[in-house]
Amino acid sequence: MKIRLLVAAANIGFMFLLVGGIAAEAAEIKVLSHRGIRPVMEDLGPKFERASGHKLAITFGNLGAIRKRVQGGETFDVVITPRQGIDGFVKDGKASADNVTVVARSGIVVAVRKGAPKPDISSPEALKRTLLAAKSITYGDPALGGAPGIHFAKVLDRLGIANEMKSKTILSKSGSDPGVLVAKGEAEIGVQQATLLISVAGIEIVGPLPGDLNLTNVVAAAIMGSAKDAAASKALVNFLRTPEAATVIKATGMEPGTP
Repeated sequence: MKIRLLVAAANIGFMFLLVGGIAAEAAEIKVLSHRGIRPVMEDLGPKFERASGHKLAITFGNLGAIRKRVQGGETFDVVITPRQGIDGFVKDGKASADNVTVVARSGIVVAVRKGAPKPDISSPEALKRTLLAAKSITYGDPALGGAPGIHFAKVLDRLGIANEMKSKTILSKSGSDPGVLVAKGEAEIGVQQATLLISVAGIEIVGPLPGDLNLTNVVAAAIMGSAKDAAASKALVNFLRTPEAATVIKATGMEPGTP
């Protein structure tokens, strides 16, 4: 019995070490997170709170909105967003490169309505033929600042079919819209970051954009210079690198950050 109690105590202690320990007083950690990792944060947030004793106050937005809020002077303890946004904050002196941690990676995928034939997107030429043959497509409006929409607009340019696609393109206004529009039958093909489509009912993922047409979206967490409790903020970032977090990240269509 004594041995079992010792083992249990050791396991509990190990978990607290993983998440960075419990502060003398529980802290509220103000987090600004990219909406592409929302399913991960909504799953892991309560688990972190139970393990650490800290509380999370999380708001979500796309990359453009996150940049605007931080550059506009709002302060946060931790910002989680695509790496290009974090690099900008480091350049502006709002975060230190030593306090930036990669937590996940995600690619851009093509989706169709559930039960529909899956088109050939195995190569750039195959993707081009599929897009030209489609009656309608949808992806994120590049003007809103989302990385997947901006990138896919460049893909259409690279394939030489941007003008041909304009008349049958529905530019979506939120992250899940491409999936929703495809599920409703309002668009034949949807293109979006994998994590924003995986939870949408009524669609099927065909696969990623082929070869170097894809965009590996690296998501990083930065402990900001404005962090009120650096230790609590570090505890959250450490938790996002645990095996438990890796399981959740994989389940949402992403890959965990490299240790």
